[in-house]
Amino acid sequence: MANATTENRLLGHYRLLAQIGSGGMGAVYRAYDEHLDRDVAVKVLPSSAAVGKGFDSKAQRALRQEALTLSRLNHPNIAQVYDLDKESDTDFIVMELVPGESLAQRLGDGPLSQDELLSIMTQTLHGLAAAHAQGIIHRDVKPANLQITTDGRVKILDFGLARFERRDGLDVKTASTEMDAGGISGTMAYMSPEQLHGEPCDARSDIWSVGIVLYEMATGRVPFQGKTATAMADAILHAPVPPISSGTASASLDGIIKRCLAKDATQRYQTAEEMSADVRRATSGTALLPSAPANAVAPNGRLAGSRPMWLSSVCC
Repeated sequence: MANATTENRLLGHYRLLAQIGSGGMGAVYRAYDEHLDRDVAVKVLPSSAAVGKGFDSKAQRALRQEALTLSRLNHPNIAQVYDLDKESDTDFIVMELVPGESLAQRLGDGPLSQDELLSIMTQTLHGLAAAHAQGIIHRDVKPANLQITTDGRVKILDFGLARFERRDGLDVKTASTEMDAGGISGTMAYMSPEQLHGEPCDARSDIWSVGIVLYEMATGRVPFQGKTATAMADAILHAPVPPISSGTASASLDGIIKRCLAKDATQRYQTAEEMSADVRRATSGTALLPSAPANAVAPNGRLAGSRPMWLSSVCC
């Protein structure tokens, strides 16, 4: 719920009504667009005074780049960005307000049926394929960032940690202050081995996260767990994928998950489109080709016992 200082506050022609989310880069509000007479979502970034000197020059610039990049994405499975503005010392991004519930909320009732999870996965992959085609790597695919509308449409949310690949041969840009500082960002349980090592990510890192989400939809739990962040990271880097015991999971689905969760990125699906093809086969009951092993060595030749790169702000 919004507090007294934000409820009914006007930012430009957007009236903030209620807080609906929060994160390291600010809070998200349900708001009313007084010009176009519609409800929207507004991400309000904290002022530089609230978070320390240097925030405005780095994080706000990066998030403005995020908004500009996402504004070029027009896909039914990605929440749309409408506007980017500044009021006094407050930067904010205006986005599509997606009704419904997150996949995280849906999973509160337990594992999903195979038909439902395959539908959600198909739509998620379609959205990611569109983002990847524009050089955008999400880097934080997880149930909380997948919104399911009342009519069953999946919308990918929150590209705040996205990595933007430039296609002109120049250096890659990153919309993450943690990455700019040489650290790692993301949600631990869904992070790929290369993310844990602080190495460059590409579409295959999102494929790993998708595999974690798929496993969670089938079983109600994530495959790699630990009582501490260190223990969880060790499981991600070294442990094989636990078998799926759910009766709803077919052999084809198990093969898809294991290929997504290959430690070596070269043995995963290389694109969202490639994975979508196997999901379609699973939906139709067609047998898949043998999957890649899910316990290979980590990317870039790292040994199984190599130490991951750490940042205290990584979420777990």
